[in-house]
Amino acid sequence: MAEGTGRCMTMNILKEVQVELGSRSYAISIGTGLLAQCGARIAPLVKGRQCAVITDSNVGPLYGAVVQESLEQQGFQVTMITIPAGEHSKSWQEAERILTVLLEQKFHRDSSVIALGGGVVGDLAGFVASIYQRGVAFFQIPTSLLAQVDSSVGGKVAVNHALGKNMIGAFYQPRLVLIDLDALQTLEQRHWQNGLAEVVKYGVIYDGDFFRYLQAHAGAILQRDVAEAAEVIAACCRMKAEVVALDERESGARAKLNFGHTIGHGLELAGHYQTYLHGEAVAVGMVLAARYSAQRGMCDDTVEREISAVLAQFHLPGSIEEGLALDEILNGMALDKKVQDGQWVFVLPEALGRVKIVKGIAQAEIAALLAKELQMEKVK
Repeated sequence: MAEGTGRCMTMNILKEVQVELGSRSYAISIGTGLLAQCGARIAPLVKGRQCAVITDSNVGPLYGAVVQESLEQQGFQVTMITIPAGEHSKSWQEAERILTVLLEQKFHRDSSVIALGGGVVGDLAGFVASIYQRGVAFFQIPTSLLAQVDSSVGGKVAVNHALGKNMIGAFYQPRLVLIDLDALQTLEQRHWQNGLAEVVKYGVIYDGDFFRYLQAHAGAILQRDVAEAAEVIAACCRMKAEVVALDERESGARAKLNFGHTIGHGLELAGHYQTYLHGEAVAVGMVLAARYSAQRGMCDDTVEREISAVLAQFHLPGSIEEGLALDEILNGMALDKKVQDGQWVFVLPEALGRVKIVKGIAQAEIAALLAKELQMEKVK
């Protein structure tokens, strides 16, 4: 996380997106100055005034104070809980530590859990909220681009295990998502680019026109133009909200959101969460999934080239880093939730803006794809 003051501009709601889930529907507010207004936005949605703000060692020093002050102005008793920054904190051990604090502070069913941070914080805090006293109110204040466009929306919460990512989790929706664009100004450039991988994903799986928009506006997006950021984030949230409303528990259409993730999760595990950030691994996974789709005759090979090109515009990788072992990548993939009866389920593009969920893919086929890619990297 780059240095920043953590100060927020006057609140100015730019965009509002609704996630329609009946009695569990909620709003996604996208604007500036929302951190300083979070207490006023959260207070009407809960009965109790006891809350835990879960953040990490990067985000807490930047934005913890302004969030705590906003909540206290609305009469909340705030317990700040800070975890070490990084994927390794998305663990059962950290979840247990947080649960212990909640028990020691005598949190009750009217208490709330608020996630202030990126995807790791959101997933961990949501998991804790889902299991504490069988579920307490949960709010998302995502501060990374990746969390704002993807993980904070839709209610998938989890912790990792040494043998697999996101294997221990639940579907648990927040009551509100507050996306403050000001928080993006203190995000390291690599983490900004990391989030752009998930942005590109939406263009491939859902909206070819949006993909073209990203191509045309890549420069401004990469430079974090506020108006462009608001437009892109709102578009991604609308697309995800529509998918989640159709298929909350990933029994059908929502699985399309996993494009690039099957190989991506294998790369993350093989690199021990050090080689790739999540979006970087997904970027490589998208390119290889498009290549495999072309090999099967499901799409033209220009699809892979266009995906690779826009990822390159955003300074994201399109190939596997040299040094990762094939067997470790495959082992990581085999532990993914998308394995069914020993065979993989892949999301494969048919065209930009249209994908198909393909089941029953033999592991040998993907092993051959990866082996060839690794060999190409050695030649380079």
